[in-house]
Amino acid sequence: MGLFKDFKEDFSQAVNELVPGGETLDDNVEVDTLSNNVDVKSELNKLDGLLEQVKEEPVKPVVERPVVEQPVVKERVVEVKPEVKAKEESLRMDTMAVESNVVLDETSVITASTTLTGNLASAGSFDIQGTVNGNVSCNGKLVVTGVINGNSTSSEFFADVAKIEGEVVSTGTVKIGAGSVIIGNISATSAVIAGAVKGDIDVQGPVVVDTSAVIMGNIKSRSVQINNGAIIEGFCSQCYADVDVQGIFGK
Repeated sequence: MGLFKDFKEDFSQAVNELVPGGETLDDNVEVDTLSNNVDVKSELNKLDGLLEQVKEEPVKPVVERPVVEQPVVKERVVEVKPEVKAKEESLRMDTMAVESNVVLDETSVITASTTLTGNLASAGSFDIQGTVNGNVSCNGKLVVTGVINGNSTSSEFFADVAKIEGEVVSTGTVKIGAGSVIIGNISATSAVIAGAVKGDIDVQGPVVVDTSAVIMGNIKSRSVQINNGAIIEGFCSQCYADVDVQGIFGK
């Protein structure tokens, strides 16, 4: 009896573990296999059937999602050569200097055999002996002994046997030497003219017209000195003078 009871308890526990939620064997009910004529083989077959049912239950396959590798974006690093960086920095400093009117102690020379097409700008000075087809701007002094086909801007302007077609603007003095030809207007704070000028002269200070000067245009200044032999074809006005001309003659 003890052997069959233990056998029954073991199978009861196995069925309870393999078939969850199913009917459990009552441990309190004593089964007397000998007295009740229990067919042990039949009971084993039943248990085997339960085991087969448990084994035949479909197991849901585990679907593994494919791992998608994200593309690695490499940062592009552009290496700037030291000489290029230095050149860019120099240009940037020159531009800043020109815009801020800082005068650098340097002079750029355009030799007599050189012809440049395009605008020129410098925070220093220019010495133009060749030909420039374009506007010229500098914070320093502009000396021209060659040709400029364009407007010019500088703090001081000096032309010696030069030919210029374009306006001449200076925040300081303009000097036109003998043998120079200027076709364009002149604006400055003072001027000395010994060459030929075809255009109006607008000067806030004094104007000196030398003996060899030929001017075709009007002169506006604070004062004017015309030396003997100078030729002026135009009007002279000392509109910047401190004298009240209208007040002298009355209204």
